[in-house]
Order: sequence, then C-alpha cells, then structure tokens
Amino acid sequence: MKRFTLCGLTIAVSCLAMPAGTTADYQWTLVAKSAPFSRRDGAGALTFQGKMWLLGGWLSGSTTYNDVWVSTDGADWTQVRPDTPDDPWMWEGRHCSGYVVFDNRMWIVGGDPNRKHYQPAVWSSNDGKNWTEVTAEAPWGRRHLHYVVAHNGRMWVMGGQTLPQFVPDVPEAFYNDVWSSLDGAHWTRVIDHAPWSPRGMMQGAVEFKGRMWLLGGGTYDTPDHPNRLFYNEVWSSVDGRDWRRDTVAPWPPRQYHSVAVFDDRIWIMAGGNLDTPGYNRNDVWYSSDGMNWIELPNTPWPTRHAGSLFAFGNHLWMVAGSHPDSSPINDVWRLDKIRKEK
Repeated sequence: MKRFTLCGLTIAVSCLAMPAGTTADYQWTLVAKSAPFSRRDGAGALTFQGKMWLLGGWLSGSTTYNDVWVSTDGADWTQVRPDTPDDPWMWEGRHCSGYVVFDNRMWIVGGDPNRKHYQPAVWSSNDGKNWTEVTAEAPWGRRHLHYVVAHNGRMWVMGGQTLPQFVPDVPEAFYNDVWSSLDGAHWTRVIDHAPWSPRGMMQGAVEFKGRMWLLGGGTYDTPDHPNRLFYNEVWSSVDGRDWRRDTVAPWPPRQYHSVAVFDDRIWIMAGGNLDTPGYNRNDVWYSSDGMNWIELPNTPWPTRHAGSLFAFGNHLWMVAGSHPDSSPINDVWRLDKIRKEK
C-alpha cells in the first residue's frame, strides 16, 4: 500500500510479515524538510514534560552545539537556549553522548573529544534552560560513544571507548564495563567486563519489559585499530551484571543507529556499516520480544546515521542525522500506526 501527497509527503507502508492473525500498518509522514534548527547529527533526543527536546549535536570538524530546542508537533521548534560555545555555566557542545530522563529531570551524561578534550561530567535540568553540573569528573572517566539508559531507579553507563586521534594524551581503551548511579554524582561499577565485547555507538536507549537492551553497536577506528567493528547481537539484562544474549538479529550489523520503544515494540533503524554503499542505511526493524524481528519496508526518508529518534505523542519521530559523506541534515519524519487488527 502506498499513498503520496505532494504537500506534506505522506507515504503509507504495510508490513506483511506479521504473526498469524495480526496485521499492523504504519505510515511515514514528512513533517519538515528543513526544521528551524541548524543541520546536525548525534543530537540528544528526550521526551520530557509533554515535549520533544533536541540537545546539541555536531555539524562538521570540531563544530558542536550546546543549544536546546523543543517541539510538540515536529514542525514548529522553539529555541529554549541559544548555542553558547564559551558559556562556563553551560555544558560544552557535544554529540553522540548520553541523554536520559531520570528522576523528573533531563540528564546529559558524558560527552565527546571533538574539542580536543573529553567531557566526563554529568549535567541535569528540569526546564532545558537552566542546567546544573552534578559532577565534573565521573569515575567512569574519559570516554565517548558510551551507552546510557535509565532503568530500575538508576542511571546506567556502559561501553564506549577513547579516541587517541582526537586526544593523544589519553590512552586507547575499548570498554565493556557497566556503571550505575542513583543521583548522577555517585557511581558504582557493577561489572568490569560484561560478556558482550567492547562497543558503543548507539543513539537513544531501550528499557523494555523490565530489562535494559543493548542492540548492535560497534567501535570507531583508532590509529592502532584501524578496522571498525560492527555488531547485530541483542543483549539484555535486569541488573547490569548478568547479561543474556537474546539473539543474533537478522538486521545487518551497524553502528550509529537509532533505537527506541514505540507501540510496545523495540525499534532499531538507520545507522551504517562498511558493507553498505555510502555507509548510511534507512532500514527499519521492530520486535515485540527482542528475539524475533520484522522489517518495515519502503522507508521513504534518506539514509542516515546518528539520527535523533523520539517516541512521543503516540508517534515515532526520526529527526536529523548525517546523510552522505557525513553531511548533516535537519528533516523531521513521523511514523504513525494506522491500523491493528486481530
């Protein structure tokens, strides 16, 4: 099933490979070809106080943002805070960091080395405008591309790596440790080495059916390890210490992909791998149990990596990211569920 509308570009796609007796149709709509915020990838995507919040992101080279934007419909965005590169009372510009809603606040956990140093701090806010540095030096230290999720009354940090080509005085390291915190200031190392191999590079977070989920991921190239690694394993845990490998998924291995929970399903989409021409992908997959995956076909939006994915207002929203040759974009797409029958 396809339906095109030139004004607004509405495209309906049907997923046929459903469990017996069930059909579900989803529809993508182009809400904004060019949103009012500047092009970017790796921006934080949080749903908080009945709004979508877009935090920071990357444009090119060492250009990263620390502006904050908010929207309730994906078309109209309001700038809550401007980009202030030299503001000592605000978190530095960053991308692909940890973003999470916890204890009725928005949190930014760690940062990146684009400014030639790491950002091992934790910041929080209850309004998006005023931010508090909860700690300047979290004990999990200097790392990037880590995975952050809220689960069971705690914040969790896991995985990630260092990038010596950006900050040569910090030794190369690839992590598969797990840390948790009740307040963002005090952290406990739950396990030094989880059973999954070191990885990161996941946009968003998944807490589903009482478990934390680690979906795919990979490692970034470094001078001593020039070959990137890409994974399509699915791991989950209740407590961060004991992990279960639920499956090796049918979707291609990837990194810089976007994940979320919507319609009582886990969703994974886009990202990239070196076996894909142009690196970037736009495939969309979902699962009701983390083990069995269904592909939603005919994705209408451009391929991308490091897109910002929101589950908000009974919709799933794909916002911005990088398209060919790491060229950021600033479009907004909305996924609606249009029919479910049993």
